[in-house]
Amino acid sequence: MTKDYYKILDIPEFSTTEEIKNAYRKLARKWHPDVAGNSSDVIARFKEINEAYEILSDRIKKADYDKARKFYNYSSYNTQKETKSYNKNTTNPNFKETTPKEEKRNSFWEDIFKTHKGEEIKSPKKGEDIYSDVEISVFEAVNGTTKVINMLQTQICPKCGGRKFVNGTICPSCKGKGEISVYKRFNVKIPAGIKNLSKIRLAEEGEKGKNGGRNGDLYLTIHIRETKNYKTEGLNILKDIQIAPEVAVLGGEITVSTLIGNVSLKISPKTRNGQKIRLAGCGIKQNNKVGDMIVTVEIQIPQDLTEEELDLYRKLRQLKNRGVV
Repeated sequence: MTKDYYKILDIPEFSTTEEIKNAYRKLARKWHPDVAGNSSDVIARFKEINEAYEILSDRIKKADYDKARKFYNYSSYNTQKETKSYNKNTTNPNFKETTPKEEKRNSFWEDIFKTHKGEEIKSPKKGEDIYSDVEISVFEAVNGTTKVINMLQTQICPKCGGRKFVNGTICPSCKGKGEISVYKRFNVKIPAGIKNLSKIRLAEEGEKGKNGGRNGDLYLTIHIRETKNYKTEGLNILKDIQIAPEVAVLGGEITVSTLIGNVSLKISPKTRNGQKIRLAGCGIKQNNKVGDMIVTVEIQIPQDLTEEELDLYRKLRQLKNRGVV
């Protein structure tokens, strides 16, 4: 093993992640070329510190490195014993012969070292799924619509490839995080007749996969917003309408807006306040079924009555009071 990363960061072998990070920050400040100068020795030392942190701060790389480090120390001890034993039996102290056992150890170390440099292919890992909400109106739910949404996504930094370092220094693009956050625009088609709290899945529009793994998915939960004049009850639509007192008493015909257009509604004479009228087939259509619109009548008292109209109400009151003892 050519480098002992624990000695480079001046920390014990069983240091915690936080201790590794603190040691790195302390040495990085001390040996940064802007502080310590731009000599070749300083630059080499600074790169060495970053290389050590890159390995020890990564859980997988650190585990591989620790295994290789222990194996190397064990192998070095046995190699020294074999060399001493061999030197006792040779007349040329400068002669060195590589045994098959040593060649196997060298091959093992080369494989481990490749892993640290990222040359060994890692298993693919699927990206995380993303969840969000989309609000639509009752009309949009019935007729269908297209919504434009912007989602903040986390992606692997394109500059450092998620390695957090570029040429031995912290990646300037992701600031050493290995990831960047970007907004992505989506045109989401909402199908007609969608139910409240339904989910729409956009395949592979979630977090980016790692090591060639597929991206995660984006799940959108649909929330149908109740409007001021409309509410829903299953496939039925509930609506309040206001009528004048004379229409409630004498009856008449008014126009009501529905999901299928304007509909003529007949008001019967002597209609009471709060009375409900059903408009069949004017509700929500779904799975070959259609609901109704249920209208609740509210008798509205005009606020801008003329003196002539007020006089008529007075005469009406007099007629109502006749014969009262």
